Amino acid sequence: MEKSLNELEGSVAGESSRDLLPEPTSRPTWGSKVQYILAQVGFSVGLGNVWRFPYLCHQNGGGAFLLLYFLLLLLVGIPLFFLELAAGQSIRQGSIGVWKHINPRLAGIGFASCVVCSFVALYYNVIIGWSLFYMFNSFQYPLPWQKCPVLTNETHAESECAKSSATTYFWYRKALDITDSIGPSEMNWPMTGCLFFAWFLVCGGMIKGIKSSGKVMYFSSIFPYVVLVCFLIRGLLLDGAMDGIRIMFTPKLEIWGNIQVWRQAATQVFFALGLGFGSVIAYSSYNDRLNNCHFDAILVSFINFMTSILATLVVFAVLGFRAHDIAQQCFLENQDKIRDLLKFGISFDLPAPLENLTSAEYSDWYTRTDNVTDLAQLGITNCRIEDEMNKGVQGTGLAFIAFTEAMTRFPASPFWSLLFFLMLLNLGLSTMFGNMQGIITPLLDNFSCLRKRKSLFTIFCCVSGFLIGLIFIQRSGSYFVSMFDDYSATLPLILVVIAENVAVAWVYGADRFMDDIEGMLGYRPWRLYKYMWQYFSILAMIGLLLASLIRMCIEYPTYQSWSMEKAAEEKLQYPPWALGMLISLMILASLPIPWVLLSETIQDWLKRRKSKTYGQCEYTPGCTVDEVLEPIGEGTPRCGNGYLHVEMEDLAESGQLLNDGDEEDNDDVTG
Repeated sequence: MEKSLNELEGSVAGESSRDLLPEPTSRPTWGSKVQYILAQVGFSVGLGNVWRFPYLCHQNGGGAFLLLYFLLLLLVGIPLFFLELAAGQSIRQGSIGVWKHINPRLAGIGFASCVVCSFVALYYNVIIGWSLFYMFNSFQYPLPWQKCPVLTNETHAESECAKSSATTYFWYRKALDITDSIGPSEMNWPMTGCLFFAWFLVCGGMIKGIKSSGKVMYFSSIFPYVVLVCFLIRGLLLDGAMDGIRIMFTPKLEIWGNIQVWRQAATQVFFALGLGFGSVIAYSSYNDRLNNCHFDAILVSFINFMTSILATLVVFAVLGFRAHDIAQQCFLENQDKIRDLLKFGISFDLPAPLENLTSAEYSDWYTRTDNVTDLAQLGITNCRIEDEMNKGVQGTGLAFIAFTEAMTRFPASPFWSLLFFLMLLNLGLSTMFGNMQGIITPLLDNFSCLRKRKSLFTIFCCVSGFLIGLIFIQRSGSYFVSMFDDYSATLPLILVVIAENVAVAWVYGADRFMDDIEGMLGYRPWRLYKYMWQYFSILAMIGLLLASLIRMCIEYPTYQSWSMEKAAEEKLQYPPWALGMLISLMILASLPIPWVLLSETIQDWLKRRKSKTYGQCEYTPGCTVDEVLEPIGEGTPRCGNGYLHVEMEDLAESGQLLNDGDEEDNDDVTG
């Protein structure tokens, strides 16, 4: 993004700040192209690919959602991802420096990215702490969440566990020790130790910048793929796996008419690529300027998409096995109930399924018989695999309840449990490294005093993250995690990406940006990118922003709480103080954009006014050297403005002016 100061002087669209942000004399670079690709993939491929994408795909039409997601990835995701990669590589600064380089008034975009990254890092590392807790507990046989604990009399299971399930009880009561609602509560000390260890791992990987984090990426980015492939092979060999995959990919094209499905697909594209966090810009800023960032954008985007599909196959193969196992157990229990009813002389219009029936055949019999006889009143239930697949498949419910329960049904379950949570740990760490780069890199680039103490600043950020993160590991901490996850990042990040798009396409100029990319790549990218940046991407992001705002205004913010008495989840509204807190989070993350824009505009106005005031002053020519040396007659006004001209400096230094003045004074005295 090279530009001429004379060309852009006085233009709002072109105020350069290269004097304010000189490029460091020596900037670290990636050890290899493989390190860089792994870092970008590790940041973009995170926990959302494993537990959010499969849930959205299943809830929103299966294969139809995949097509919609892929379409939005091509039209919105890749162009915006390419924009961030090219901007960071061209200017070689973090998110603050990139937008400050284009125009000092746009520096707030970078500061907003830092704030959002800070919010996300605070609660994201808590999820890593949860994974560590489960990983440490996987070194037991049988697994501690495999069976309900029994009471002291050793005859009855814990009532809360008996009403729910062993995995659900362990998650809410043993891991989180959760309260019934959001609010201040006691600390969860075992989880405090896990959070400390999580921040210790992050600090160790970040202490030397990309030199240390780049090497860690070889393991943290590749290992999850090894685990996913192992789970896929093992899952496909289980009964019911193909049922889960069939349910997963059954297309429901009618969902394309639902605007909320479009919103969810666009939001998932947005978060899957890590747009707006500043981490993509930070990572690409350590590249050589001649690196082919266009190829990188396409490669990383498609790796991310294929990873989501791989994770979805794994999740629904395993959940299909779990649902099949539960449905089979349900079928056997109902067979016993039917036999008992027949013994009491109760008959059915259709032959009762007692021998050699599959779960699917039983479900078909139940549907036809229930139209004639109310089977629910007789205590007989349907046993559909689809119903079991719909339970607990989102977010933490998928990872720490449904998937964990499925692994208890595996042979050698502790081994598979250890692999799974080690995979979650590595997925979380690779994303956390990107989040921390999105915070540390722009601040180091913008404040030279921090660059001299880079390691200390990194340690300070990690210690601060741990101390502030204690709010998330009190007994009600998971409710605060949900609050931050739902509200602290979504709207501010959409605003950040809209501002980035406008800054490049309209403030800096899409044509000039294409020229810069051509200078880096050696060829001009597809002209389609220009129109995507100028029109389609901006309109799509504004549409996503409006859809998100409308949804928030229509639906009062709620969260899922755990009722100990009912042993079930229930939806509660946020209390007024929590509602004020979540609104403050959104405002605080978005505030730097208008704040910096307004402050820079006021400063520019004051400078112009000051310059205009000086320009209105009258200019009176002073005397030349000859005029000063001429004798002054009566009635002749003395010229000059009280200052010596440059030509007179030598005369003043030689004392000629002083001598001439002394002679005149002596003549006056003599006279």
